[in-house]
Amino acid sequence: MLMPKRVKRRRVFRGRMKGKAQRGNFLAYGDIGLVATEPAWVTARQIEAARVALTRYTKRGGQVWIKIFPDKPITEKPAETRMGSGKGSPEYWVAVVKPGRVLFEIKGVAESDAREALRLASHKLPLKTKIIMKTKADEGGEA
Repeated sequence: MLMPKRVKRRRVFRGRMKGKAQRGNFLAYGDIGLVATEPAWVTARQIEAARVALTRYTKRGGQVWIKIFPDKPITEKPAETRMGSGKGSPEYWVAVVKPGRVLFEIKGVAESDAREALRLASHKLPLKTKIIMKTKADEGGEA
């Protein structure tokens, strides 16, 4: 399961998911990728489930890049606890995903196989996604 080795603060504010992704919004490594079309919190378990679906379908051929990392702790209070008495303890980790963020990239497999693998992976995620391909203009090198 993905999680940070250490963090500056154990508990963080919930924050907002306003606007589009400023970073990680283009294909950097692979030829085909999965892009978020809506904002969401993606848990470490969901990322791992999608990764397993991807690698199983491609029979561990080619390369897969995970472009998101769960670095936000989500706290929960124990069941049947009264209101007050402070914030709960960290229970799991999420990655904050904004629209336009590339979630996964694949290289080294046939396009039809890559599309099907990404489709299967997208079913494991809690947000709407679309599949994008690298174009000839992208391969020219970005300045």
